[in-house]
Amino acid sequence: MPAPLSPERIVDAAIALADREGLEGLSMRKLGVDLGVDPMSVYHHVADKSALLALMVDRVVGQVEPVRVGGWAEALRGTILGARATMLRHPWAAKVLAAGTEATPAIIGYVDAILGILRGGGLTVGLAHHALHVLGSRILGFSQDLFDDAAEPRPDLAARAALAARWAQTLPNVAELALAADHDGGLGGCDDDAEFAFALDLIIEGLALRHAPVP
Repeated sequence: MPAPLSPERIVDAAIALADREGLEGLSMRKLGVDLGVDPMSVYHHVADKSALLALMVDRVVGQVEPVRVGGWAEALRGTILGARATMLRHPWAAKVLAAGTEATPAIIGYVDAILGILRGGGLTVGLAHHALHVLGSRILGFSQDLFDDAAEPRPDLAARAALAARWAQTLPNVAELALAADHDGGLGGCDDDAEFAFALDLIIEGLALRHAPVP
């Protein structure tokens, strides 16, 4: 006999469904099928899909464990990279957060933990406030790039060279970068994790400089 329907059981099933099929595959009808109940009965526990998404994101963010050891910079880096690992296990969660979700209890608690790391390291309230703004979505392990080309097929070397040649006269700098920094180009692959860590390190290094006492 299945367990009684509850918000916790609904969220568990919804996360599993979204992990498997993405946000596009998440519907109350499919959720009801997975739970073995009439889809309408889900609404007795969750007001609507928006409320369900908020509960799902809250559960995912609640899985992130703040790092409590080392200096503030090490703890901040470890915590944020841990958040990224969590988001990569649930790729749909970043999309929900990027679309703008309510500040759920877990999200507020996580922000408090980030502020605790910064303030515990001696950063002023003002610098900690600036840090939250400059980190933005990175505190939750994802960033929004200018162009989302991750799903686009990569042209072969000959096609890239032809494209760069067409751009060379009017867009010389873009053409240079297109050849050098393609995902398989001369600057090495565009590893999303490496790029995320690089940007995070730059921010932390900048905060450390601002935090350092003036000689």
